[in-house]
Amino acid sequence: MTSWTEFAAAAPRISTIFTRRHAATGNLCMLATLRKDGFPRISPLEPRIFEGELWLVGMPGTKKFADLARDPRFCLHTATVDTQVSDGDVKIFGTVRDVQDLDLQRRWAEDLFAESGFDLRGRKFEPFYAVEITGASSVEIVDGRLEVTTWKPGQSEHVVEVSDAAEPATA
Repeated sequence: MTSWTEFAAAAPRISTIFTRRHAATGNLCMLATLRKDGFPRISPLEPRIFEGELWLVGMPGTKKFADLARDPRFCLHTATVDTQVSDGDVKIFGTVRDVQDLDLQRRWAEDLFAESGFDLRGRKFEPFYAVEITGASSVEIVDGRLEVTTWKPGQSEHVVEVSDAAEPATA
């Protein structure tokens, strides 16, 4: 099980690109889950980093959360409209666990309100998903070269350089 804090320490390059892209899009990411019929589903989501964990919380009753309740595996992709990925791009792979700790949910809602003014205080969140990161990758253009970085728990980040980054690419 890898928390956000552990991930950021083990994969500083990828976590920095994720944090930069996450902020640049107003926290918007795209969440990939598996539907009941086994086909993939892509849904917008605004994950939050709070108390050392990455959280996937949103409107209850949505299909994406039903997918995660049935199969906790997911991929989270930083949203981008830049086909040249000049600001980088990240995918985070993992599983979720539902954390039904009302005091934690209260602190999370207070922090969300203080940060954004969006008021969810006093609500109970079902589900309230914490992310367990099982892998990540990023792409970034550095000095005209495409650099692909991968990471898995227990390993260091691994960078592969592609000499000609003239063609658009995604992670």
